[in-house]
Amino acid sequence: MVMTSRFQNIMIQTISKSELKTKMLAYFRQLEKEGGEIIVTDNKKPVLKIVPVKEKQSFDDVFGHLQGTMKVYAPLEESTEDEWGDLK
Repeated sequence: MVMTSRFQNIMIQTISKSELKTKMLAYFRQLEKEGGEIIVTDNKKPVLKIVPVKEKQSFDDVFGHLQGTMKVYAPLEESTEDEWGDLK
């Protein structure tokens, strides 16, 4: 039995060990192509989580879309210890 759900826009498929065994290559190809996760169960208990390997992204790839959208009103080099008071 295969169950498919979405959590935070990630497709999650839950399949039994026996189902994975018979269609493993197809599941792996689908995972490579579409992303998401596969949860493998044994006697209806989750035992494995299969996820694709993600390539490392550069700082600009992750935060580049935010460039020019933020304003800093004080130099970042200035100490902010006074702002934190007794938390030192």
